[in-house]
Amino acid sequence: MTEPIRFVFNERGEKVAVVISIEQYEEILEELGDMEDLRAYQESKASGETGVPLEEALARTERSR
Repeated sequence: MTEPIRFVFNERGEKVAVVISIEQYEEILEELGDMEDLRAYQESKASGETGVPLEEALARTERSR
């Protein structure tokens, strides 16, 4: 069950913050990470660049250390 959204108001009655559970916060962070990964993938595909095999990328990383 989804908890109700709770707001924090300033002295003028304007909403200034939202109170959510840790579980909701972690879900939001996970979804945000997924969206960032998807955006990076879409940008990579749109660039038209050729990918690098994982083994080669790892080898390059090891050589650059």
